[in-house]
Amino acid sequence: EVKAVEDGYPLRGQLRVAEEAFGVETATRAIPAPGTAWLDARMLQALGVRVGDDIHLGAAQLRVAAVLAYEPDRGGDLFSIAPRVLLNYADLPATQLTRAGSRLTHRLLVAGDKLQVERFRAWLVARLKPGERLQDIREGRPELRAALDRAGQFLGLTALVSVLLAGVAVATSARRYSARHLDSVAVLRCLGASQATVVKLFLFEMLWLGLLASLAGCAFGYAAQAGLAYLLSGLVATTLPAPTWSPVAAGLVTGLVTLLGFALAPLLRLKDVPPLRVLRRDLGALPPRGVLPYAAACAALGALMWWQAGDNTLALYVMAGTLGGLVLLGGMAYALVRALNVLRQRVGVAWRYGLANIARRAQGSVVQVVAFGLGIMVLLLLSLVRADLLRGWQNSLPPDAPNQFIINIQPDEVAPLQAFFSERERPAPAWYPVVRGRLATINGRPADPEAFANPRAKRLLEHEFNLSWSAALQADNRIVAGRWWSAGERGAWLSIEKGLAETLQLKLGDELGFLLGGSELRATVMSLRSVEWDSFRPNFFVLAPPGLLDEYPATYMTSFYLPKDDRVLLGALAERFPSVTLLDVDALMTQVRRIVDRVVLAVEYVFLFSLLAGLVVLYAAIQATQDERLYESAMLRTLGAGRRQVQAGLIAEFVTLGLLAGLLASLTASLLGYMLAEQVLHIAYQFNVWLWVAGILGGALGIGLAGTLATRFVLEHPPWRVLREI
Repeated sequence: EVKAVEDGYPLRGQLRVAEEAFGVETATRAIPAPGTAWLDARMLQALGVRVGDDIHLGAAQLRVAAVLAYEPDRGGDLFSIAPRVLLNYADLPATQLTRAGSRLTHRLLVAGDKLQVERFRAWLVARLKPGERLQDIREGRPELRAALDRAGQFLGLTALVSVLLAGVAVATSARRYSARHLDSVAVLRCLGASQATVVKLFLFEMLWLGLLASLAGCAFGYAAQAGLAYLLSGLVATTLPAPTWSPVAAGLVTGLVTLLGFALAPLLRLKDVPPLRVLRRDLGALPPRGVLPYAAACAALGALMWWQAGDNTLALYVMAGTLGGLVLLGGMAYALVRALNVLRQRVGVAWRYGLANIARRAQGSVVQVVAFGLGIMVLLLLSLVRADLLRGWQNSLPPDAPNQFIINIQPDEVAPLQAFFSERERPAPAWYPVVRGRLATINGRPADPEAFANPRAKRLLEHEFNLSWSAALQADNRIVAGRWWSAGERGAWLSIEKGLAETLQLKLGDELGFLLGGSELRATVMSLRSVEWDSFRPNFFVLAPPGLLDEYPATYMTSFYLPKDDRVLLGALAERFPSVTLLDVDALMTQVRRIVDRVVLAVEYVFLFSLLAGLVVLYAAIQATQDERLYESAMLRTLGAGRRQVQAGLIAEFVTLGLLAGLLASLTASLLGYMLAEQVLHIAYQFNVWLWVAGILGGALGIGLAGTLATRFVLEHPPWRVLREI
């Protein structure tokens, strides 16, 4: 394969070259000078030339100036990479290769400001001609697609969780804000303020407060983005794009909608405060105003989740899981709070006082448990999904993942290759048979590329497939429909990769006809598989059971791990087996690991903001009942209770609330985490007992400690001052 490039190539990244085949690589942004060419190591070995020798390419004579080791824009299928010759575009006419009948492909590389690239993309999509296609990193680099998609989903999940936590904090704080302004509203009503005036007064106050808080949040977000750019500076070769005004607008809208959506219900209740409350403080709390304000909160939450997620399925699952978790948390919290009455007579004085506080304020305690539980639940959920993601990425690219592939191995070369590895005390690699075939018929009808509108479907049908057979399902494959054949089972069946089935509109039971070596093989689709293409292990679109492809000519392929300091093995392998093709993907894997490391850093960085949001919820929930505890503490100390007794009772109360919240949060986080892993992220879910330990103990200790520290003001406030304010 010959590639001619102009000045300015590559737009992103760097080329890597060496002075000899499989030698030490160096990075460069230069391209071959006119009259020279760069050949990859396989081409050098196939031609038997070295750096400095001359080669004839078409009608042109070129000097080999370097060994081409890596191109940042190569991408594509790892197992269909042809040996490469890179030359200067100015030398292409002299080769006389671009004539009628030549298989020629032109590629335009575009890079720049994100907004400009998106505008160009939108303009170009509508003008693509038959045979032209637009390719981005996900399409051009399938080994990165899963990692990028899952990272994007996790960041979307983090945005959803942050919105949820912010809503819980606003609702909890607004409830206390409303309770503390009952007397003020009663005075305003006595002075002639109408209900509409009261609502407008507090609504405008909330708007100004929300605007200022949102602006402060945008400024903090800008600083955080600069911090992330600084952390990535050693990993990213190019400068990150400058922030635009659209995130500021998004931040303002998110802040104001969250505030008004969740604070609306408590604010609307203020207009129902009777003027009589000025004289009668015993009127108590106001009755709820029906479901409309709470429906507004749910609508605001749903709209923000849908907007922030960028993934309808993810938003739907998180919204449904949140509402379901809210109902489950509320119901179980109410039952557990009621059940605490049984323990009150079996514990000491401090615990009895703490349990009595919870039981006496049953409704408020349920609200606190739900608030604590939601905060802990989403943090546990993020931790669970984050751990599954990191484990999946680490498992897909372990340090000893295969970085060398050998293809086009003839059947009589398998045994000598095994002996070659044994002589050098290398682990025996696994062998994968490969049979080349073209898909000719689908359910008896010709598989015509022109019958498909999807460009990818057209390309697939115009080329041959690599078919293979296997008795066992690989670890990085998973059956999503149908079943895998059992051991010893024989038949004309096929297992198809899920993405291929969707592109070609295949389903279980379809009969496929493949042209193999001049004869046609007909077999039925028995199962559909999902494949982890980012595992860097050999995988196939089409698999058959053992025995079905025995009569057809096949070659073999294998893969193995080679340390960087042992490249001599490649030279010996190429010299002893000149007919096989070596694929060195170590540089590609290094880049994939580097990109995954950047993604992991971004995920960890954003995760910290969710932790901060969880702490805000914790603080808001504790502060929600601060006034009640202040009055209770003053009364108890007036009646003779010591400071330590009151403090012990508060500790017992918060520890109990934390235990209940942690228990319920662990349950709901496990259920929602399972649904997200299986249905949205498509990663293996692993039950984690430490999640429950962290949830229960973390809830008890964290809320107990935070509650104790936050209520020090209650113990330090003189009782006489509190009683004078009553």
